[in-house]
Amino acid sequence: MTGPIALPSAVIRPATPADAAGIAQVRVDAWRATYRGMIPDAYLAAMKVEDSAAMWLRVLSANADAVCVFVAEDAGIVRGFASGNRLAPPKQGRDAELSAIYLARDWQRSGVGTRLLGAVAGTLHQRGATGLLTWVIAGNRPARTFYEKLGATLLVEQPFQWDGLDLVEAGYGWSDLAALTAACACAPALH
Repeated sequence: MTGPIALPSAVIRPATPADAAGIAQVRVDAWRATYRGMIPDAYLAAMKVEDSAAMWLRVLSANADAVCVFVAEDAGIVRGFASGNRLAPPKQGRDAELSAIYLARDWQRSGVGTRLLGAVAGTLHQRGATGLLTWVIAGNRPARTFYEKLGATLLVEQPFQWDGLDLVEAGYGWSDLAALTAACACAPALH
């Protein structure tokens, strides 16, 4: 991806270290809204934007070619983001991973998430990846539907631990990044 993509009221662009706080705010807000009832309320309440911002600042300052992060920005405010990375060795037969994709609640189902996914998939494909893997908490039906409508295949459901919490995750994958990138470029908002 070489430049920003204009959307109705947003621009999708590569993230910079200056976006760390905005990315962190979207992530914490999205977790609190999306995972209520799946993750204990005390855990969600204890999440700190500052801690998340510090982690994203490290990621965005690393200039690692194996990682890509894009933001959806409107009027200078980060409204969503997606990140991906190459996998070495591959997992579940895929050599890249969509590691995060979150949007402000009022930006969901607008088509912006699809375009963020397309930016990550296209960039990883340009860097030599052929397939993409992503993980979702199994109870997150909206996210699962989003991936399924874009052609992802359910690869596995399995227990896992996150910060000491026992959860179940679903692994989804795409085996053709070129096809996924093309589907994301022409997809309407996914409801």
